[in-house]
Amino acid sequence: MKKFFKLPAADLIFAVISFSAAFTIFTLIFSTIIVLYNESSLAIHKFGLLNFIFTVDWDPVREVFGAAASLYGTLVTTILALSIAIPVSIGIAIFLTEISPHFLKTPIGVAIEMLAAIPSIIYGMWGLFTLAPIMAEYIEPALQSVFGDIPVIGKLFEGTPMGVDLLTASIILSIMITPFIASISRDSFNLTPDIVKESAYALGATKWEVIKDIVIPYSKLGVYGGIVLALGRALGETMAVAFVLGNKHQITPSLLDAAATITVTLANEFTEADSDIYLSSLFYLALILFLMSFTILAVAKFFLLRAEKHYQR
Repeated sequence: MKKFFKLPAADLIFAVISFSAAFTIFTLIFSTIIVLYNESSLAIHKFGLLNFIFTVDWDPVREVFGAAASLYGTLVTTILALSIAIPVSIGIAIFLTEISPHFLKTPIGVAIEMLAAIPSIIYGMWGLFTLAPIMAEYIEPALQSVFGDIPVIGKLFEGTPMGVDLLTASIILSIMITPFIASISRDSFNLTPDIVKESAYALGATKWEVIKDIVIPYSKLGVYGGIVLALGRALGETMAVAFVLGNKHQITPSLLDAAATITVTLANEFTEADSDIYLSSLFYLALILFLMSFTILAVAKFFLLRAEKHYQR
């Protein structure tokens, strides 16, 4: 601390400004938590924590509210979107760095980055007017015919194909997060030293073996970072999902049924909240989403740091 105050005036001013900017992050996080808690205190005292989380009912008329259906929709769409986006994104990154002809790398790379710049409402409109009819008429009936008679798996494709459901929302979400994983994975793959890859080729390794045993292991931390970034985007996405999910508060095993997520519930019902407990319950949902996102990303970052330390040994 004494050394800090012995700095030259210009360095001291710069250090104070930098510290203030960094400390602002903590201020924003804690102030957000305080505001959400204060606004949701009425619902917290009435419903409690576990009762609110595990209650499926969401009935503004009877003033009975529960987060279970919204939490279920949020987790299902996020997990399914990541399951689709991760292999596709890594495949794109591998193609751009190891397989693609040079003249294709720049156009495809720019196209991937442009996907990240498209506003989410555009994705939602495209999903509602283009993807949803295709899903309802072609893809979902085909999935039912292939998997419908298989025990357990068939439960995932029960119901009437409408195109506005969990599956369509997850596909839209996967398209939105693909650019984040693909771009970061591509940059990570490009950091693999050429001499390491050339040495592997010199020893007789095939291109697939170089990618599998050299490039991916060397760049895995960057890939993990891209997945964590995409996870944060998927948890908080609103408008694109709102167009194609249906906002139906139910827990259903079928991916072809409408559902709700926390963000969609907040976007669709905030202006309709006509009672204090209704509004407080919406703030309670927002608080749960904030804490859930913060916790998931913190845990992911923790394991990422542990992997980084282990990798550096």
